[in-house]
Amino acid sequence: MMPRLVGGELHLYEMRKTSLLYDKYDSPVGVLYLTFSGKFLSAVSFSKPADVAYKKGGVPKSFLKEMTSYFNGTNSEFTAEIKFLSGTDFEKKVWSCLKKIPYGETRTYGWVAEKAGNPAATRAVGRALSKNPVAIILPCHRVIESDGSTGGYSSGVKIKIRLLELEYYSGINTGKD
Repeated sequence: MMPRLVGGELHLYEMRKTSLLYDKYDSPVGVLYLTFSGKFLSAVSFSKPADVAYKKGGVPKSFLKEMTSYFNGTNSEFTAEIKFLSGTDFEKKVWSCLKKIPYGETRTYGWVAEKAGNPAATRAVGRALSKNPVAIILPCHRVIESDGSTGGYSSGVKIKIRLLELEYYSGINTGKD
């Protein structure tokens, strides 16, 4: 049994690897590989998934529309249900906390550690974020150091900064600031 994130809560599910399909999405920050099982999202990655079949057009059109709107600065939330294929209980708690960070805002590793139930686990939070299977949708790019510096990002700090800028400037342009 594996968990899935539904409405901010984790639920259990069963999934076979053979039911997974991925498609590519050309974004302003590079090619994203979107992995789905039917309507359930299991990964958004900057790296091609191993042992998963490629299927052009295999991603729900509604999700592609949300991705395009996100990168155009007009969408701040994603509606796809998420199913985690891996991760410890702590990692899953950390990943679930990311949905609580508002679009265009940042939080610290300490804030995430506190929300995940272990305020002293800031380094463990960093490790968990480096394994986030659903980049952008679970916005680990919004987590920064307590001194306000950017911190790391598994796909590169330049991509993290670009995502933060995209969200910040779309907020200014739409008057959400």
